[in-house]
Amino acid sequence: MLRVDLRALHEGPIEITGVVAADDPLLDDLEFDLAEPVRVRGRLTDSGPGRYYWHGELGTEVAARCRRCLADVPVEISADVRVLFTDDSGADDPAAYIIEPRATELDLGEMVREELILAVPEFVLCREECRGLCPRCGKDLNEGPCTCRPELDPRWAALEELKQRWSKKKE
Repeated sequence: MLRVDLRALHEGPIEITGVVAADDPLLDDLEFDLAEPVRVRGRLTDSGPGRYYWHGELGTEVAARCRRCLADVPVEISADVRVLFTDDSGADDPAAYIIEPRATELDLGEMVREELILAVPEFVLCREECRGLCPRCGKDLNEGPCTCRPELDPRWAALEELKQRWSKKKE
């Protein structure tokens, strides 16, 4: 996993490069499927006593589903990540990750998981003009119209009845 020895920071910032496999247990139970491993690259710097700043990027490809037609859609993910690791449990910064006081090792795994979840779009479309699925028969309307008859809105039923009567009088 992506572990960093914090004692090495006395020599200066640490460059971090790694890959998290798509089948890594850290990435279990995600609401999307990874099509490739997650690439992690960044720099960890000392930001004062018990504070460490990481600036990096995550990259991968996820297999998502179009929200209208449910077709598989590959989505390229590239996220710029800036987070603070601190041993101050009272930190009110939402981008801060709390670590143990006097920690000598930093595990970037949980941060990678959370930042990846935030980077994946909630809704994906295969294309902007996607017509979706028929709500009654489920046919993909991008392939052509379905054979379902339009459903009459019950608010118009009285007018439809008048129309039927009028048609019969004309005959």
